[in-house]
Amino acid sequence: MKAQELQDLIDFIAKSGLNKVNIETEDFKISVQRDPNTKIVTMAGAAPAPAATAAAPAPAAQAAPAAAAPAAAEAPAASSATPLKSPMIGTFYRSSSPETPAFVQVGDMVEKGQVICIIEAMKLFNEIEAEQSGRIVKALVENATPVEYDQPLFLIEAV
Repeated sequence: MKAQELQDLIDFIAKSGLNKVNIETEDFKISVQRDPNTKIVTMAGAAPAPAATAAAPAPAAQAAPAAAAPAAAEAPAASSATPLKSPMIGTFYRSSSPETPAFVQVGDMVEKGQVICIIEAMKLFNEIEAEQSGRIVKALVENATPVEYDQPLFLIEAV
């Protein structure tokens, strides 16, 4: 992996708001961990180096619990709905560009395999498809916000 690719990866992880990430391949091992007091990036065989951009996601991380509280309050009403979860970490987008309408709105009917959002990871835009046919009951994530692996994105009620 080239130095610029490595820096891009570290920057992406820092912006995602994750507290800990471990990546291991045959060629290298990277462990990124941050807490409120220190922000350290270590690589196997290298000295620790400060992660310069790790401080940026702190406000987003603090806003997430406040946004989750209303979703929890409405969960009993949509108990028959199945969550569509993020298959990766990245940035969630409801449309393909700011000028185009969202792929789906609450109340829309979707078919299995229909694209309902995009997650950007490492400058690649990944189309996320509905895993079942049904009706979108609730959007659980705001547009252009970081998401984590297995984080619920939408609630879909089978019909």
